[in-house]
Formats: sequence, structure tokens, C-alpha cells
Amino acid sequence: MSETLRTGPTAASHADPAAPDPRRWRALVFIALAQLMVVLDGTIVNIALPSAQRDLGISDGNRQWVITAYALAFGGLLLFGGRIADMWGRKRTFITGLIGFAAASALGGAANGQAMLLGSRALQGVFGALLAPAALSLLAVTFTQAKERAKAFGIYGAIAGGGGAVGLILGGFLTEYLNWRWTFFVNVPFAVVAALGAIFVVAEPKGQRNRASLDIPGVLLSTLGLVSLVYGFTRAESDGWSDSVTIGSFVAAVVLIGSFLLVEGRVKAPLLPLRVVTDRTRGGIYLSLGLAIIAMFGLFLFLTFYLQVVKGYSPVKTGFAFLPMMAGMITGSTQIGARLMTRVPARFLMGPGFLLAAVGMLFLTQMEVGSGYASLVLPAELMLGLGMGTAFMPAMSLATHGIQPRDAGVASAMVNTSQQVGGAIGTALLNTIAASATTAYLTSHAGKGGDARLLQAQALVHGYSNAIWWAVGILLVAATLAFTLVTTGNRKTGPAATSGDGETADAKSADTEIADIPVIAH
Repeated sequence: MSETLRTGPTAASHADPAAPDPRRWRALVFIALAQLMVVLDGTIVNIALPSAQRDLGISDGNRQWVITAYALAFGGLLLFGGRIADMWGRKRTFITGLIGFAAASALGGAANGQAMLLGSRALQGVFGALLAPAALSLLAVTFTQAKERAKAFGIYGAIAGGGGAVGLILGGFLTEYLNWRWTFFVNVPFAVVAALGAIFVVAEPKGQRNRASLDIPGVLLSTLGLVSLVYGFTRAESDGWSDSVTIGSFVAAVVLIGSFLLVEGRVKAPLLPLRVVTDRTRGGIYLSLGLAIIAMFGLFLFLTFYLQVVKGYSPVKTGFAFLPMMAGMITGSTQIGARLMTRVPARFLMGPGFLLAAVGMLFLTQMEVGSGYASLVLPAELMLGLGMGTAFMPAMSLATHGIQPRDAGVASAMVNTSQQVGGAIGTALLNTIAASATTAYLTSHAGKGGDARLLQAQALVHGYSNAIWWAVGILLVAATLAFTLVTTGNRKTGPAATSGDGETADAKSADTEIADIPVIAH
């Protein structure tokens, strides 16, 4: 029998134990608000970083740690956070994550030196790793009916995809009209409102916790492995791919993650049950979503630099320049993905969505120093937004679909892990490609005379275009994976049978409609 999130005994719940929670849409508001806070924090600090560096006297060599400290803690602890949510309770973990994130943000806003700022960023990452998987798993158990689930995940997918652009806009406003400290303080009201809403509105079904003992070797190996992987890519961005520490980090990551997978296949209560990732559809979701995030983070990076450095936009104007992409994501997620998810196979939303985003990227490969916003950037953003929004919506829903209640937190953590690792890879890989192409362009045009500033701008744009070509290829691979691996989806409308192991039996076949099967059964 499917279970839904309930807030207490009601007439409806006495009459029908599977009746939807009457407060579920209000619960969505607070879950979505928490997710928005976590996602926008990934970009809001970027715009404020130069000001914070000046005020606190942070050296050029250490400034990257303002970003890296958050990424390492968040990416490294996500699986652990998902397991805590399954064991401790999703609502309790959600509220704890919110309170801790707010406290860490307040500490960052009040920082009086480098050490205090970096420490606060690491704490934000720790509590974000608790908060993010708890939020997604709460959403998964709250909305189990087909059409409502489609709408709810449409909203969530739009936030997950567009939150980074919101961070750019908000970061520009706060930095330009207040000061950089408000890019931290702004999280406090977000977190307080979401926590109060969770306390009074959100409840969790009973009997769905995984009370097995914690897999300590798995926690240590996964955390160290993911930290090594994320650090390797961030180190590559600053010190190059041939740097000995970069290579050592990647070697350590391979050894640790390989050891982690071996351990998880043998222990009685694994941190990451391999059934979560070996499912063909879920594995395809994690891979294609991670690849798409690689391309998307690269886009945010290059488009921000193009608009500010080459075109001379202010931080606020740059933020507003991303609005069409946000609008496209919201439209693609809530109006296309959500409306079609109950009618067509999910792969026919994800695959075409990634392809449309690739076409948008293809437009941007044609950028030049004198390119106009309306003629080039705007149509590219609209296609990217529509494509990503359409693809993200079913991806978010499928990633936790058909999962056993005891694994919901870990499955949700894997979504965030693929995004976080994808973001680290995208920033490092594409930035390195762009930097190499820029250097090569300057070398080949040296000594030819002309305006030095124009030559520098042309070299930068050449580098961005080269890196975006790679992003186009990455999105094509993501589309291919979505078409071939995401096999869930046909137009069946009847209820699915339930197998003895707690998974819907049809969820294991290629002919299952995601939206017509309860997300959790027992």
C-alpha cells in the first residue's frame, strides 16, 4: 500500500489510510524554499568573492577555498547525510540541516578573518549535506499520485535547475547595493521560515526508517573518496592536470571509491545499497544528470565572464541577463515536463530536453566580442532553459521512483552527489580547456600589432567558444544515455503490482509508466 506524508489524524486519514495529506502543497513550499537556499548558495557567493577577499585580506592563492571548502564538505558528506535521513528521520534531519545552515551562514556573514570565513563555508557544506537529501526524500514520500507528483517535481526541478541563476541575480543585488556579508545573512530568513514551516506543516509517515547500524567503513571510504575526487578537480583548475597533488588526488579517489564499492557489496547494512545505483534507469539518471550539470556549470562560468569582462555588464545587469534562462527552466519543468510526464515515456522528455539544450550551447559557440545579447545570448538561453527544465523534471522524479522506504534518503543523496561532482568537474574541466585555448590564441597572435585590449577580449571569447564546444558534446552524450538507459515509461494507466521485496514489479520492466506507480510501496 502506498504511503503519503501526513500531519496528523484527520477524517480523511481514518476513512482511507492512503488519502493524500491535505497540507502537502504547503509542505512543498517549505521543501522547495530549502532546496532553493542550498542551490543558490552555490553561485551567490561567487559574485561576492572579490569584495570579501579585499575586506578580509584573503590572498589570491587562498580565495578559491571560499568555494572549495563548501564543495568538499557538501560533496563528501552527501551519502552520509542521506543515510542519516533514512536512519534518524527525514523531517528531523531536514530541520537540523536548516538550523545548522542558518547558523553557519550567520557565522560567515560576521567573519572577521580568513579562517572564520572558510570554517563557516565548510559548516555550510556539512549541514547542506544533511538538508539536500532530506528535502528530496520528503518530497518523494509526500507526492505519490501521478499528476500531483508530476507537478511537484516540476516545481522542484525548476528550482534545482534555475537556483544557480537566482544566486547570480541575488548576489549581484546584495553585493552592489549592500555588501558581501548579506550574501551569507540572506540565508538566515530563508532557513528560519523553512524550519518553522517544516515543524508545523511537514510530517513523515511512520515505519519507514532504516534502523540498521551505521556502516562506518562505508562512511569513511565514501567521504574520503568523494572529497579526493572533488579536490582533484578543483586543484586541476588552479594548478593544472599534471600537478602531482592533482594526480595523487585522482589516484586516491579511484582507490577509495573502488574500495567503497567492494565493501558495500559485502556488509550487511551498506551505506549505499548497490541496488540503488545498479538499477538501469536510476543509474542512467545519475550519469546523464551529472553530465548535464557539467555542461551547465561551465555555461554559468563562461557566460558570467563574457557578460562582465568582455561586454562590461555590472553584477546586477549580469544577473538579469540570466532571467530568460530561468524563465525557460520554469516553463520547461512545470509546463512541458510536468504535463507530459504522465503521457509519454520519460526518455522522450529527457533525451530531447538535453538535445535542445545542446542546440542552445551550439549557438553560443558562435559568440564574438561584438555579438549582441538579443541576437545570440537570448535565444541560446531560452533553448537551454527549456531543454534543461524539461529534462530535469522527470530526472528528479525518476531518481527516487520505486525505491524502498529504507533507501529513499540515500537515493536522494545520489541525485545531489551527481550534481555536486558534476559541478566540480564542469568548473575545472571546461575552465582548463578555455584557459588553454586562450593562451594558444594569444601566443599565435603575438607580435601582430593592433589593440592589446581587443586582442585579450578576442582570446577570452575564443577560449569560451572552445570550451562550449565540449559542453555541446557532453550534452549529446547525456541525451544518448537518457535515450538508451532510461527505460521506464509507457502509457499504462492501471495500478502496478507490487513484488515481495517492496519494489513495484513493473518498475523493473521497460514498460512501466513512472507517474502511474506509487513511489513507495511496502
